[in-house]
Amino acid sequence: MMSENNLIETESVQQTQRYSSACLIFNPVSGRGNPDGDLELIKSILESELELDIQFTSEEVSAKQLAREALEKNVKLVIASGGDGTVSAVADALINSEIPLAVIPRGTANAFAVSMGIPTNIEGACQAILEGVTRVISTARCNGEPMLLLAGIGLEAETVAQADRTAKNRLGILAYILSAINQLKNLQSFETKLERDEEVISFSAVGVTVANVAPPTSILAQGPASLVPDDEFLDVTIFAPVSVLNAIAASYHLLQTAFSGTPTERNDIGYLRVKKALIDTDPPQKVVVDGEVIGTTPVFVEAIPNSLMVLVPQSQAAAPVEKLNGLPNLTIEPKENNNLSNSDSEYPES
Repeated sequence: MMSENNLIETESVQQTQRYSSACLIFNPVSGRGNPDGDLELIKSILESELELDIQFTSEEVSAKQLAREALEKNVKLVIASGGDGTVSAVADALINSEIPLAVIPRGTANAFAVSMGIPTNIEGACQAILEGVTRVISTARCNGEPMLLLAGIGLEAETVAQADRTAKNRLGILAYILSAINQLKNLQSFETKLERDEEVISFSAVGVTVANVAPPTSILAQGPASLVPDDEFLDVTIFAPVSVLNAIAASYHLLQTAFSGTPTERNDIGYLRVKKALIDTDPPQKVVVDGEVIGTTPVFVEAIPNSLMVLVPQSQAAAPVEKLNGLPNLTIEPKENNNLSNSDSEYPES
């Protein structure tokens, strides 16, 4: 299990990792490509450096189960190849372990990969596995389900629910866009009560999104505009336009703020941060977590700080807080007394 010291060291050092073997958990029904061709390409790139134990998901065997079995074999690296649902399931088994997660995205949205700066093409993702660094990020749970990205209530969930597998296979990300347009035609608000540690907040909305991390294209999560994957908070965005035209304008505004990094200032969009929260609605609303519909409200969400190691490209590593290695005549010695004050120093007389 991860200790506090392990986490601090991983975040500050950000060393390139080298692995001799890995378990590859491959979802053959993800995305629109040729799974056989995808797997052959992955093997052609990785097997010169890694001994791969390849495991396939199926209706009978879940990605989470395969990841747990990989941990029992004492693997040093687990690679998830599939969509966001596959990645989330594998991550669930790795939370609070010292085993890193690597991702080869082959889904429709690939939101987690995009959020972490992992290339969405197989060649680039494999290269990140061979040359990348580990980064410790936070995760969360929603009604007991693992949550890497976000939980969507209302509009977000309806959009995902209506974008069926056939549409996604045929249209890709466009399936979500068309589904969202259809949902806007039937815009309906609902009453919401959000309870966090210090208060209960009530409001009307057409969508509520609780995000750990999300790419700019997940616009309903972009109220604060900057989502940090390695803090201890979840960001809640409240989407509350009162008409279709307002909803279109508000959506475009969120897209702009996401790419500019500027928090929203519209009156029909709100945002706040929570470590944990209970959210209920009237009437009950569908809930989607990391691209999968899990049921209806109420939901309980809770952040799990610094709980997952992820292999990312070196350019996406968290900025180190210190860098001393390489300095000439460098020595670092422990102190007997950790207190420091001006009285500890002797200043030369002027």
